[in-house]
Amino acid sequence: MRLHHLEITAFGPFPDCVEVDFDQLSDAGLFLLTGPTGSGKTSVLDAVCFALYGDVPGDRASAKRLRCDQADLSLAPRVTLDCTLAGRRFRVVRSPAWRRPKKRGAGTTQQQASVTVTERIDGEWVPRSSRLDEAGHLITELLGMNLTQFVQVAMLPQGQFQRFLRAKSEERQRLLQRLFATDRFERVERWLKDRRAALRSLSARHRDIVARLISRISEAASAAVPDGWDLHDLDAPSRDGELAAWASDVRREAAAAASRSSSDAEACAVEHSAAREALDDGRRLAEQQERHRRAAEERDGLHARAKEHRADQARRDAARRATAVVPLHHIVRSAERRASEASGAWGRARSEATALLGVPAETLTDAVLATEREAAHRTGAQATALLPRETELATLRVDAAALNAELGDLARAAAERDERLSTLPELLSVAVSARESARRAAEQIPALSAAVDLARAAGTAAAAAVSLAGDLVAARDELRASIDRAQELRDRLHQIQEERITGMASELASALAVGDSCPVCGSGDHPHPAARRPGAPDASVERSARRAVEDAAADRHAREGRIRDLTTELRLAEDRSGGRSTDECDAATAEAEASLAAAQALAAGYDAHAAEADRLASESERLEAERQQASETRARLTATRDAGRETIDRIETELAELLAQHHSPDLASLADRCTRRIDACDRALDAHRADADARQAVEDAVRRAEGAAADAGFPDLAAALDAALPAGQLEALEGRIDAHESSLKAAEAVLADDELQRAAALPAQDLTGLADAAADTERASTAAHALAVRDRDRRDRLEQLATELTAAESDWRPVREEFEVVSRVTALVDGTSADNELRMRLSGFVLGYRLSQVVAAANERLAGMSDRRYSLEHTAQRGAGETRGGLSLLVRDDWSGEARDPATLSGGETFVVSLALALGLADVISEEAGGADLDTLFVDEGFGSLDADVLDDVMDTLDSLRDGGRVVGVVSHVAEMRDRITTRLQVSKHRTGSTLAVLAG
Repeated sequence: MRLHHLEITAFGPFPDCVEVDFDQLSDAGLFLLTGPTGSGKTSVLDAVCFALYGDVPGDRASAKRLRCDQADLSLAPRVTLDCTLAGRRFRVVRSPAWRRPKKRGAGTTQQQASVTVTERIDGEWVPRSSRLDEAGHLITELLGMNLTQFVQVAMLPQGQFQRFLRAKSEERQRLLQRLFATDRFERVERWLKDRRAALRSLSARHRDIVARLISRISEAASAAVPDGWDLHDLDAPSRDGELAAWASDVRREAAAAASRSSSDAEACAVEHSAAREALDDGRRLAEQQERHRRAAEERDGLHARAKEHRADQARRDAARRATAVVPLHHIVRSAERRASEASGAWGRARSEATALLGVPAETLTDAVLATEREAAHRTGAQATALLPRETELATLRVDAAALNAELGDLARAAAERDERLSTLPELLSVAVSARESARRAAEQIPALSAAVDLARAAGTAAAAAVSLAGDLVAARDELRASIDRAQELRDRLHQIQEERITGMASELASALAVGDSCPVCGSGDHPHPAARRPGAPDASVERSARRAVEDAAADRHAREGRIRDLTTELRLAEDRSGGRSTDECDAATAEAEASLAAAQALAAGYDAHAAEADRLASESERLEAERQQASETRARLTATRDAGRETIDRIETELAELLAQHHSPDLASLADRCTRRIDACDRALDAHRADADARQAVEDAVRRAEGAAADAGFPDLAAALDAALPAGQLEALEGRIDAHESSLKAAEAVLADDELQRAAALPAQDLTGLADAAADTERASTAAHALAVRDRDRRDRLEQLATELTAAESDWRPVREEFEVVSRVTALVDGTSADNELRMRLSGFVLGYRLSQVVAAANERLAGMSDRRYSLEHTAQRGAGETRGGLSLLVRDDWSGEARDPATLSGGETFVVSLALALGLADVISEEAGGADLDTLFVDEGFGSLDADVLDDVMDTLDSLRDGGRVVGVVSHVAEMRDRITTRLQVSKHRTGSTLAVLAG
């Protein structure tokens, strides 16, 4: 992996867009990422991690605040990284989730995270992915490591490795688990534990099944469990044969009992069958005797009713002969009813005709009715013919009234129109004048709006000038305080330097070791080394004071720049305000706004005034046209009204002559009277003819009915009607006759049966005794059968349970054996077995192997950086207070030949060993990732604790990392590092945010 170019926008402490050209830094091979504490050095590394993985390492990831708080609210946070991964050139553009201002309205809305990955192919950038998950999988696959591994390999965070170096085995294991893919071994541990628990549960279920089967066999056979057998302790395999033998004995006893009870049941069944057969024979003979007795009694009864039966037959024959006469009698009755109705209708029609025609009833003949009808028909025809004329007369009268009303409306409308026409010219003149005033006001609005904007800008500038003046006074006060503070710190530094020079002898003496030469006199003996004065400053105190002086100088420089910026802004604000005060600007703004509002209000009425003028002009034209049209309409309506009056007079004369002749008020009454006379004549003629026809029909029906009665053998019609019966009575009579004859035949047939005659000759049977004997044998047979069924069911049940017990024992045995094996393996893998002397889990053992690889790689680096004095040792023994071993580290000092705890190392020694451990871990992880090339590395803080010689060795080691064109970035704010590494990536912090700059020495 090689980084080429990094662009950071509104990310971390960087409010604007900053860029890092790693290709430019690659020329030096080794560069320094430096800057004050809190300026954003780590944020540069975070930007690289975020571009590749969409996240930042460590605790900063949980804060979820990646966007710069000082950036413009509308500026989107973004990181763009050009890099080479696995020999392919990529560009990754990522943006974290952030809240942007809404496009409409106030407030903010959530903007989701986004990513774009493109690849450089043949000089063109080809899109590869725009999905977060897909981009993450692609980059992780190309690098061959996750974020945690990448940080440990490419960032080399020294603080973490110092903690790692001094940590306990459990803490060291948690870090190694994140770096190495040992989760598969943990899954093996979990699988074994889960398998052991599952087998324990499965074995318990099998044990419960066997126990239940033994209990059920004991209950079914009413037999005790074998001696010494415990239903809750079924693990001993030596008991299996004894249990099978016990089950076999129980089955044999049950089979013998079932055989005996089955034989007894068969014997009882034979006895019951014989008794049942004797009872059935007795019941059958008793039934035959009863049938013969009932048949004899029924025959005798039927013979006693023979006379009554013959009378029923005679009555039936007479009713059958009268059946043909009854319908003709019904016809006679119907004809008589119709004749009565026709006679009544003739009487009513004759009375009605007499009343309407005015003639006596006795003279009302068919000829008179025909003459009267003809006269009424002629008069009605005349009245009907004149009815349309009467309707026309009514319509003409209505039209005449409507014409008079319309002429009146036209006269009134003409008066109103003339009055409106006289007022329109003045109204039109007023509307035109208002329209012109609104138009002139609209033309003035742009100039007035510009005047308002100028007044408002001047007011804003005046207010800003007041605020800037206050800020400038405060900034000058802060500058004076900063100058005083810087002077105090500089005096403090000079004091420390003087004190350190004074106590230099004691400082040199504190660095002497037994056998070392004195750096002043060269002697190897040190009889009276100078004692260090309590509280005397050392090199670290001087470095801290120097850093404080540098920070104070940077703060003074920033405040001076702030004063220059405020002075420039104040001058610009005073120029924009024109030297006027805020009150003067506010008054001018109010005056300009009032003028603009008045012009806008006047111009707003232009459309209404223009529309009003157009409307009045159109109305004048319309009223003139209506006046001309109304004059023409009035002349036409007057002519139509005069012609209608002449027609009305002519029709009235014609109608009056006809109505006077027939003494009728109107034509409708005359026509109605003629219609009623015609209808009365028609009804009278029809009723007279119907009455004659009905009397003739009665005579014909009576003659036919009497002839039918004589033909049926009756002396007259009345005799035939007396012999007739209703259909229901006739059917009942015939049914009674048929039933008498059928019953007599059935009784005689039964009495003639030979078998019944023989049965009647035998004595009666003792059915009670036979029934008691059958019941006794049935009870005995039922009891024997129930006992046989119970014994047979118990035998079958025991056979089934014994079979199930054998199968359950077979199923349980392999489960029990596997559970024992898995339990032993699980205890071994989990570190709880006595066979595991180190008490190490499987995953811990694998991590121990990985740690030994890391130690071997780290010792190669440590040998050069410590002049072959120190080396790391991996031990499997448990440390103090640890329950598990395998991941302990010791530092061997070859000068003393002893291995000691890393906690005993000094600060500089701890840094050197931690750096070697970090480089060794990076080598191992890179090798595990398939030998991935990491051409860009970063080494974090910690160099301030090294002396000059050790720092030289460390720098040599860092120089060796550049082999093969690798670029190494050292992260430090130590001033001595700036002297050793001339190519620097400088991070500067300001009130408005941090900036980046590449400085080449």
